[in-house]
Amino acid sequence: MEFLQLAKDRYSVRKFSDKKVEKEKLDLILEAGRVAPTAVNFQPQRILVIDSEESLEKVKSCTRFHFDAPLTLLICYDSTVSWKRSYDQKEMGEVDASIVITHMMLQAAELGLGTTWVGHFDPEAIREKFDLPEYLIPVALLPMGYPSSDSKPNPLHEKRYDIDKTVFYNSFEGITPGKK
Repeated sequence: MEFLQLAKDRYSVRKFSDKKVEKEKLDLILEAGRVAPTAVNFQPQRILVIDSEESLEKVKSCTRFHFDAPLTLLICYDSTVSWKRSYDQKEMGEVDASIVITHMMLQAAELGLGTTWVGHFDPEAIREKFDLPEYLIPVALLPMGYPSSDSKPNPLHEKRYDIDKTVFYNSFEGITPGKK
């Protein structure tokens, strides 16, 4: 499949089948995250694979957006190694983790698996349930598995702004705050 078609076809899966993700496929997905670019190549991403019933129950206690997936990845970054922009000390760990997540989502889609990026979770509950040290910053949960037979994209999935609403050349002159 061509990349742009893969990117267009991928959607947030909210109904998963019970079928387990094969280790070979999970390994490819994790490898896609490993080779993702990060600021200054510091690679601060730290990924927890959550696939036991006990650990999946912990996820369910931290968010209602677990979708009963048979596997969830918890993507964090290590704030002791992430790059900080020298001009203003902007922390790039969250950006790096986001790039890693995107690579993994697209690899999963190419393998016939579904994912959903979940940012709506209680970070303190995640820290407590998974015993995260203070320097590991949780960015997202990535429920993953085979879409159920009746899974379908959200009705808004294909609704996109025209490119002239989001892309500008050489200047933001004339842009209005909050205008869609």
